[in-house]
Amino acid sequence: MTNQPSARERVLVAYVEILNGDGPQAATLDAVAASAGVSKGGLLYHFKNKEALTDGLLAQVREFAEQDFVAMAKDPEGCASYYIRTSVFGGTPFDRCIVAAHRLIQSDDDTVRQAFNELHARWFELILSDVGDPAVARAILLLGDGMYYNAALFGFPTGLKKPDGGQENMDLDSLLAIVGRMRSEPRS
Repeated sequence: MTNQPSARERVLVAYVEILNGDGPQAATLDAVAASAGVSKGGLLYHFKNKEALTDGLLAQVREFAEQDFVAMAKDPEGCASYYIRTSVFGGTPFDRCIVAAHRLIQSDDDTVRQAFNELHARWFELILSDVGDPAVARAILLLGDGMYYNAALFGFPTGLKKPDGGQENMDLDSLLAIVGRMRSEPRS
């Protein structure tokens, strides 16, 4: 017997899916309730307004991020390599929540922007603890962010178009080699 998601969980999943599919303007309370299969009153029981719904989404993002921080700190190949290896959109619940929350940033939601600032600060600290150089840590963070952005928008690693019209996979190993060189090159 499988556990059925609670109404609260269904509402959050519906919110994420609407944000990802149709954007913030489409994510009305009525639309989220309908998509979740609950009444608007049922939605309001768990989330008194749209801001509370966004807070619920951010709580999920933070929960997933905490798990990610722990895994990153324990990775035997180091935090920098972990960050690069996991900077490919995989369609996980964490990925979908991150993309949904990013859609809210486009609506000038300072609460969401602040949450991402906090998450990036933690990722930066972990990478810095691994590489020891703030400039290298920032470059690795930006490399991973760029990979994730491209993967979320364009479907990498399998969506990169070659000039001849064929498909090309992103070569993660070569990017990890670059990170390794960035770690070991002397700074002036």
